[in-house]
Amino acid sequence: MSKKVRLRFAPSPTGGLHLGGVRTVLYNYLFARQHKGDFILRIEDTDQSRYVPGAEQYILDCLAWCGLEPDESPFHPGPHGPYRQSERKAQGIYAQYAARLVQEGHAYYAFDTPGELEEMRTHYKTPENPSPQYNHVLRTKMKNSLSLPAAEVQQLLDAGTPHVIRIKVMPGEDIHFTDLIRGEVHFATDGVDDKVLLKADGMPTYHLAVVVDDHLMEITHAFRGEEWLPSAPVHILLWRHLFGEDKMPRWAHLPLILKPDGNGKLSKRDGDRLGFPVFAMNWTDPATGETTKGFREMGFLPEAFLNMLAMLGWNDGTGKELFALQDLIEKFTLDRVHKGGAKFDFEKAKWFNHEWIRQLPVGAYQDQVLAHFRAAGIDPLPGQQTPGLATALDPVSGLSEIAPAITGAAAVPAFDPIPVTPEEEKFQKILELVKDRCHLLSEFVQQASFFFKAPDPAVIDLSPVRPKWNEAKQQFFVELIRQLQLMKTWEAAVLEKEFKEMAAAASIKPGDLLLPLRLMLVGGKFGPGVFDIAALLGPEETIRRIKGVLTLLQS
Repeated sequence: MSKKVRLRFAPSPTGGLHLGGVRTVLYNYLFARQHKGDFILRIEDTDQSRYVPGAEQYILDCLAWCGLEPDESPFHPGPHGPYRQSERKAQGIYAQYAARLVQEGHAYYAFDTPGELEEMRTHYKTPENPSPQYNHVLRTKMKNSLSLPAAEVQQLLDAGTPHVIRIKVMPGEDIHFTDLIRGEVHFATDGVDDKVLLKADGMPTYHLAVVVDDHLMEITHAFRGEEWLPSAPVHILLWRHLFGEDKMPRWAHLPLILKPDGNGKLSKRDGDRLGFPVFAMNWTDPATGETTKGFREMGFLPEAFLNMLAMLGWNDGTGKELFALQDLIEKFTLDRVHKGGAKFDFEKAKWFNHEWIRQLPVGAYQDQVLAHFRAAGIDPLPGQQTPGLATALDPVSGLSEIAPAITGAAAVPAFDPIPVTPEEEKFQKILELVKDRCHLLSEFVQQASFFFKAPDPAVIDLSPVRPKWNEAKQQFFVELIRQLQLMKTWEAAVLEKEFKEMAAAASIKPGDLLLPLRLMLVGGKFGPGVFDIAALLGPEETIRRIKGVLTLLQS
């Protein structure tokens, strides 16, 4: 590549950022970083009717959370601005190129009203042509500068008659290009309609804007979803007419992310129906106030989210599945991107998150977990100023730099721990104890809340132990309380040894006593090793919990 590699992500600020959009960002970002190039965020707000306040900042926040921050953007401009199409329109950039296309015979003015366009679709509808298009066949029957006398056209323009500018697609041509994923792709122009390039309000459509902007921003490669393939012939024609096809970026059309059953593109409706997120972060619609849950708020680490997305349509050919961002930058190649769509599997997504939770040091995500506890009304670190849920989940991880060595199940990333208070140290020990059981950061609350909020003995389900409860077991726990009060060393191994020796002395199998002890300490049949739990609860709390349940079992 003779010039600097430059790629862009160009979303419309219309709502939540779909995970497919984040995957497009990721592949752009990986390629740019691999080739020491630039990654640009450009806001394509040509359709002002769909513009949603707050969506632009939301997109930037999503990218920041993922650690995919652009080199140039509306918020961090470079030499190729403006980075919003609405601002570029205000400078008259698109109108100049549209006028040039008209002058050179590659585009034309169209004065058709919405009613006349609707009439066209109805009047020319036939069984053979159920969806008539404004193309080389019908344009001569419509109201435009190709069908009207030049004098009338000028009169309409002088009168300020609303009009659009359409590209003039000639029939009988074969248009083709080499896709970096799909190889040679061909289109017949007979099936391509005369797309609108400049709307009546002077705002460009995507087709004109993307070509002009990619040229002016010196974009060398354009990665986008395969749903844009049908637009490729119009874009190629625009490149040909305006700048030359040799100046066109190299394109790669990425495979779709499919519904779990593989039937069609994954949508927000599918997530709502099946109970999983499809947006990177929570999105609240400012018009309705409705909030759609995101991966971040559900309890995903950004590293796991990116790792999962990378594997939705790509692999490195080795069977390896766990990749840190730096790994992906080194390994990613377009020739390993699949041509076919990839089914989204939420269980697999949670598996990735589970692996990252297990392998990262708990200090790396302590604040996020703490925020989930506090959101549930439990404060493991009372009196300590730490972020609330929204703040803690903001883009603060940087874990891809902390943990570049995630290479397999046994990998332990390098991490220089930040000095912590004794309370934080205990909190981290608890997280370390239960993290193997958590697929989501939010699950730490379920798995560890009993450490901070004692179960109410009155609501503990004692039915698993009541039928076999007897005086011998009652006396065992009375004696256990006495021994625990005398213990000088409060460690899990010491507690377990003492417990088993007492069980042997009482001629009771330890297994018959462990479940009652777990119910006393935890309130249910779950959690890590019961002696590890007791060690972290401490003698006073352990004894208090045993006494509370023992009284109920005695009654």
